[in-house]
Amino acid sequence: MDSRSSLTTVPKIKIAPRIGIEDKNREAVNRILTGLLADEYVLSTKTRKYHWNVNGPRFHPLHEFFRAQYEQLDTIVDEVAERIPQLGGKTISTLEEFKKLTRINEDPGLYPDGDKMLSNLLADHETIIRNLRTNSDACDEEYHDMGTNDFLIGLMQQHEKTAWMIRAHLEGKS
Repeated sequence: MDSRSSLTTVPKIKIAPRIGIEDKNREAVNRILTGLLADEYVLSTKTRKYHWNVNGPRFHPLHEFFRAQYEQLDTIVDEVAERIPQLGGKTISTLEEFKKLTRINEDPGLYPDGDKMLSNLLADHETIIRNLRTNSDACDEEYHDMGTNDFLIGLMQQHEKTAWMIRAHLEGKS
């Protein structure tokens, strides 16, 4: 019997994390993280859409700015997606699930100018920031999960920096 066939006979047992967070609290935190994952995924996709479709005299700087943003968002998506199973959950991973749970508007069929793209992304980042602020407090105070609280605060700081950079691009515009 080779080692591969012996692996298939091992019973599949789910071992719940025993990390000092009650099951009901882990489940609640995973619901928060799942909504965040949907938001981050849709925002990454929207930012990529803008990267592909920006034009005009600021094409190159905005094209590169959007690329840097979606690359950062792709990293965030991966980190959020991996946090969920760390807490014993299953990570959603279909477009249908993301669409159902997101709080970010995709604007299908619309191809705004560069300033409107920036304004839309700013609004989306600020939506995520507000949700992160509320949810990080809940993770700490209600669900007693300081790890996820810290994780969400770090993400909030990243979104705050991105929002600041977007506002800098828009400063002085009408």
